[in-house]
Amino acid sequence: MSTATTEAVEYAGPPRQEELAALLLTDADRPARPSAYAASAAFGWRAIRKIKHVPEQLFDVTAFPIIMTLMFTYLFGGALAGSVTDYLQFLLPGILVMSVVMITMYTGLAVNTDIAKGVFDRFRTLPIWRPAPMVGYLLGDLLRYLIASVVILAVGLILGFRPGGGFVGVLAGVGLLIVFSFAFSWVWTMFGLMMRSEKSVMGVSMIVLFPLTFLSNVFVSPTTMPNWLEAVVEVNPVTKLVAAVRSMMAGTWDMGAITWVLIASVVLTAVFGALTMRRYNRL
Repeated sequence: MSTATTEAVEYAGPPRQEELAALLLTDADRPARPSAYAASAAFGWRAIRKIKHVPEQLFDVTAFPIIMTLMFTYLFGGALAGSVTDYLQFLLPGILVMSVVMITMYTGLAVNTDIAKGVFDRFRTLPIWRPAPMVGYLLGDLLRYLIASVVILAVGLILGFRPGGGFVGVLAGVGLLIVFSFAFSWVWTMFGLMMRSEKSVMGVSMIVLFPLTFLSNVFVSPTTMPNWLEAVVEVNPVTKLVAAVRSMMAGTWDMGAITWVLIASVVLTAVFGALTMRRYNRL
């Protein structure tokens, strides 16, 4: 090796401070921190894309609602109303509420699964709005609620369901249901953070959801029940939700029930959203 080559590869000493500064990003070049909306929307899109890779996740919002609608319509229609078509006018809004409320638990399952896989450790290191991952789960599940609603209404219309409130009443009823479901999902995000396994989240959610949905006015009017059971059913939040959605689809608009649902949605979001974020920050 020549002397010139040897000198060229000799150690030139540490880089100077101004050279290092020139290599680093300046404030002007640094990417802006994503807004709360942008971060939440990104996580919501992530939740939707997961469905593409695991399409079986849509079973609970397609096949399950169809089975529920057909089974209860033809099982109870003749016995309770004397006519399947007449009973369908009463039943379908209730089945719609029941199906959508029951699939809200999958938010908690998704949260718990990501924790078990260690994905949350990565989320917490990102320079983003802290609640963005939680809100993203809920935004992604809004699509599931909408799909379930469309499927049930399509089946109902085929079977003979004719809403007195028309398109506007149906659209308003579905909108109110989705608003409540979004708020109610915060309950399951909290349990998803608290429980140690996916099975634990599933077990707790079933214990809560089955009494809420079956001890309600989904299938029959509370006035046909014993007095003590009617009193229990009347204070059930699902009963209020069914009454509100049913009235909107029928065109009668029970403003008392509708107002109650809206207030309950705000309270659920405020209380369980705060509890969820408190737990999330302590992970």
